[in-house]
Amino acid sequence: APESLMQALEDLDYLAALDNDGNLSEFGIIMSEFPLDPQLSKSILASCEFECVDEMLTIAAMVTAPNCFLHAPPGTEEIARTCWRKFSHPAGDHFTLINVFNAFKEASANPASQCNSEKWCRDYFLSCSALRMAEIIRAELVEIMKRIELPASEPAFGSEENILSIKKSLLAGYFMHIARDVDGSGNYLMLTHRQVAQLHPFSLYYNTRKIPEWVLFHEFSLSEDNSIRVVSEISPDLFVELVPQYYFSNLPPSESKDILQEVINHSSPVSNMKEEQK
Repeated sequence: APESLMQALEDLDYLAALDNDGNLSEFGIIMSEFPLDPQLSKSILASCEFECVDEMLTIAAMVTAPNCFLHAPPGTEEIARTCWRKFSHPAGDHFTLINVFNAFKEASANPASQCNSEKWCRDYFLSCSALRMAEIIRAELVEIMKRIELPASEPAFGSEENILSIKKSLLAGYFMHIARDVDGSGNYLMLTHRQVAQLHPFSLYYNTRKIPEWVLFHEFSLSEDNSIRVVSEISPDLFVELVPQYYFSNLPPSESKDILQEVINHSSPVSNMKEEQK
């Protein structure tokens, strides 16, 4: 549909992947080297700047591979959630996926790894085939990084600085995937098209007492009860720091946008005045 095509071009423009003539920019050409969604490619390139390439490649592989969490048989749902909580990270689902991938690698490195990794996955209600696919995808992404000579960085997962860097990298690509809990009960209103969504049952935050107000999500699914999948907490300050101003100005009016505008006014009144004058 023409509307879908125009929306796709607009998204690429927001990601700085197009030049003024509508052709791929130099940045867009590099993004196109990755067989991934443009947002994910942008996040990987941003991770080179924020020095968290190792972690971002793992996230990219895990969200590209099939879902690693298995639907638990009836009566074992709570057991499965207890198992998954061992990998949970307070920063959100993207970081939890890193923990799952690293734990799988560790299990696979043991003697008789073929047997161990499959049993380990069964014990934790995880898909062994999905995690092996994530390993293959990650290895391919590493090869692409080497081929186009992009800088890598040493693993540093766990430090506060690294967590912040990962969030910045994710926001660089997924600033269009932001939602806010408008009533404190998990009803998330997305900034872009004001659709209300719920957390997916596989989310770390699902059925927890305290859920974050502002989140970045990987994808939105209409077929799964209007749910947002792979969700991590972000702060409004970090969002306004990294979001392109021309994208923010085109957002539909909402209470969330007003809150973000207040953050912008408070953080940079002088630069904001210049922008208005311009």
